[in-house]
Amino acid sequence: MSPVHQEPAGVMLVGEALVDEFHDGPVAGGAPFNVARSLAALGGRAITLVSRLGADDAAGRLILQSLRRFGLDETGLQVDDELPSGRVTVTEQAGADHAFTIHGPSAWDALALAPALARLEALRPRFFYFGSLAQRAEPARATVQALAERAGELGAVRYLDLNLREGSSSPELAEQSLRRADWLKVNEQELSQLFSWFGAPAVQNLMARFDLQGLILTRGSAGYVLFNAQGQVEGEGEGQVLPALVDTVGAGDAFSAMLLAALLAGQPIAAALALANRYAAAICGVRGPIPADDGFFTPWGVASGALSR
Repeated sequence: MSPVHQEPAGVMLVGEALVDEFHDGPVAGGAPFNVARSLAALGGRAITLVSRLGADDAAGRLILQSLRRFGLDETGLQVDDELPSGRVTVTEQAGADHAFTIHGPSAWDALALAPALARLEALRPRFFYFGSLAQRAEPARATVQALAERAGELGAVRYLDLNLREGSSSPELAEQSLRRADWLKVNEQELSQLFSWFGAPAVQNLMARFDLQGLILTRGSAGYVLFNAQGQVEGEGEGQVLPALVDTVGAGDAFSAMLLAALLAGQPIAAALALANRYAAAICGVRGPIPADDGFFTPWGVASGALSR
């Protein structure tokens, strides 16, 4: 699985932009939004988030403030006059994964196709990023799938970050998404669930069934594994030592962001994955998915090659 041609450039990310409500205050989040902000901070160019916010609420204002901090393109944002901006209550559990209560319905559930498709046609990005949470309800599900279908026709590499959360964890939705993906990123629990659903006890069977070009398995403290189109291990890396663990929120999103940033900058896949692994570990040392200090990103942007272009 090698980097594709140098043109077109950029990434379109489709899905939820929301607010994670921690016990000590709200933080803007949502997997596509996390990836978009990291990409922009690392020096990525032509980064466009397609999402939908409430017309005027506290969560939406916080999301917009964060989006503008990173200078992200706002042309992909839609406004909903009835539904509120997305919110998630995060319950932190010592020694265990966080618990998430995803409130809804939210504005992103009503993501409209026509304006999003117009942006896709205008941008023709190199990468199209999507996930499963944004597809928990209609019409957003139909919108995301139609966009993924068209992105493939336009030649974009479709990067599916499967996120099996409440409301978006079903074999039907997973199958619909996988059939519209080129690359798949999953953790060990998600991969096990896919094996259970589709009767595919081996990665090569899963990849053949859905015609995937590559599969990235993130393993937390155990590192990562890259499988090629034949389901064979093409690369792997060990976990990183964390000097101080604050929380793991957004670590997987950070992995995706650095991987895409490095590939856009022309890095080979092995180097891009190794950088993604280290960057994800570094994010675990700060509160929430995005550091408050802009200076955090500079050495990482230089390392990716994005800031030197």
